[in-house]
Amino acid sequence: MQTRTLGKSGLEVSALGFGCMGLSFGYGPAMDKQGAIALIRQAAEAGVTFFDTAEAYGPFTNEELVGEALAPFRDQVVIATKFGFKNGNSSAGMDSRPERIREVADAALKRLRTDRIDLFYQHRVDATVPMEDVAGAVKGLIADGKVKHFGLSEAGVQSIRRAHAVQPVAALQSEYSLWWREPEAEVLPACAELGIGFVPFSPLGKGFLTGKIDEHTTFAKDDFRNIVPRFSQEARKSNQTLVDLLGRIANAKHGTPAQIALAWLLAKKPWIVPIPGTTKLHRLKENIGGAAITLSTDDLHQIEAALDEIRVQGDRYPAHLAARAGR
Repeated sequence: MQTRTLGKSGLEVSALGFGCMGLSFGYGPAMDKQGAIALIRQAAEAGVTFFDTAEAYGPFTNEELVGEALAPFRDQVVIATKFGFKNGNSSAGMDSRPERIREVADAALKRLRTDRIDLFYQHRVDATVPMEDVAGAVKGLIADGKVKHFGLSEAGVQSIRRAHAVQPVAALQSEYSLWWREPEAEVLPACAELGIGFVPFSPLGKGFLTGKIDEHTTFAKDDFRNIVPRFSQEARKSNQTLVDLLGRIANAKHGTPAQIALAWLLAKKPWIVPIPGTTKLHRLKENIGGAAITLSTDDLHQIEAALDEIRVQGDRYPAHLAARAGR
């Protein structure tokens, strides 16, 4: 697989990463541990070098899984994890106090079975802690050799600039896909200006852009998508128009809708690195195939002209979670 560098950071990763959250959190029952370890290792053997986890995924179990799976590959891969929630619980509110950041780093190093965190993200901006203090804490961890690079997740432009002034931000991780393009307005231009890489999560629209979900699909009771307005039955029915468009383009390119969705992101900027997740080997192989599809400038114009005619229905988050993003 080709590699990319995240902005001006010098951090080189595979063109597609692997989002590990869904192996143990967020999308229904956790995957069998040995099966999940095998899948992560198959990704590494296939050329994926960028793996994303967080203390909040579980909590803690996903980091432990990733650490065990990648131990044989540690010096060939980049591991990203995150801090920022009280006691690692994403439903308990924010906690990015400097002392907490240091605690999280030390605990994550043990769970990940490593001596350094390659990329340490603030999971969500904490309005109660000045961004300068957050960036300063990570700067200290970098000086100590425990962390290599600083990242932010779902941060707004003002927060990005404040953080970057204290400690250069290597990457911003936020949702971005063919059905959520808000980062194009302000965030991507700021990343371009400051030399910050961009890591889209949910690049396949939480699975919807694969074409395998329709209005009749049901989700496990603990699947996050049950509370997402964009995944209401009515919204899924309406949004099928976008998947139909992807299907037509995929047929012309001898690919799949998921591969076109990933190729579109890769074609946008050379410093964009999507992190699709999956629990299935055949989907992993399909996603990796998306990195081999080249979309021309004309292809992009045609796709985006068609997108302009489609109105995606439903918010991407329920209100209480939407309030955490873009601060």
